[in-house]
Amino acid sequence: MSAVAYEVDVRGLDDLSPGDLYAMLKMRIDVFVVEQKCAFPELDGKDPEALHLRLLAGKELLASTRIIGPSGTDGPAYIGRVVVSPGHRGKRLGDKLMAESIAACERLFPSRPIALSAQSHLEKFYASFGFETVSEEYLEDDIPHIDMLRPLPA
Repeated sequence: MSAVAYEVDVRGLDDLSPGDLYAMLKMRIDVFVVEQKCAFPELDGKDPEALHLRLLAGKELLASTRIIGPSGTDGPAYIGRVVVSPGHRGKRLGDKLMAESIAACERLFPSRPIALSAQSHLEKFYASFGFETVSEEYLEDDIPHIDMLRPLPA
């Protein structure tokens, strides 16, 4: 397996070009709605308030996450919509994507824990980045999920 060269891009929705926005939303819909056979509102109203972290090879979108800043004075930052392009799986991009997303949260929202809602079968993957399970399993869009939290370093 060869290493994939990528650049990290973090920007708000209004700063994405129409083509970049289309590529990101198409990838999310292709994976979350079509591949996972999950008919739910992918456009949920949270994208305008979020930052979108993308891994790019030139202009090609490899992977992305959505980062939502903390609410209140002690709430966590939130990482969601974690997705790797189907054409780039098996290259450990998920590891790189999570490492970059955590680094962005730590840089942008220092002294805040990081939360995510994980598909249950990915619990060990997220645990490898320091996330701890903080809820019982629940169904979200007919897929088993758990809430996870990455506490602040001691």
